[in-house]
Amino acid sequence: MEKRTWEERQHLQRRRRRLRAGAFVVVGALVLGTAGYLLFDAFAGPELPPMAGNVIDIAADMGGFSRKELRVKAGEPVTVRLTSLDNSMHTDGGGKHQWAVDELGVSIIAPPEGSNYKTFTPGKPGTYTYYCDLCCGGRANPTMSGRLVVS
Repeated sequence: MEKRTWEERQHLQRRRRRLRAGAFVVVGALVLGTAGYLLFDAFAGPELPPMAGNVIDIAADMGGFSRKELRVKAGEPVTVRLTSLDNSMHTDGGGKHQWAVDELGVSIIAPPEGSNYKTFTPGKPGTYTYYCDLCCGGRANPTMSGRLVVS
């Protein structure tokens, strides 16, 4: 049996350390890449199909609406498409969200992780409040309301 020299043992130890470090880098890159992909997919929201006409997309989650103010023209039809980003596991509202304007008689309810829309024609100029009254503190929560400005 041949004994290794001190230099050979040192060389083998350095080689093992480099291999371990390389394996660690590869595994770390795979873990971080997978986490990044899953986070991007979770926060990007669903891909919505295109719709004809004047369409306003607005998203809602437990943090509020994605837009605090919408502007439209009186006498022109507009479609509001509401998307709920929350899943059905939310105990407050079950993941559903609402976009409602009492003065215009409009109420849209989006299912958990889904969308719903309504087309309406605002008749007269003014500033109206839209809100969600299904969850998250309802009208009392300032993040669950916004302004619809009709000019």
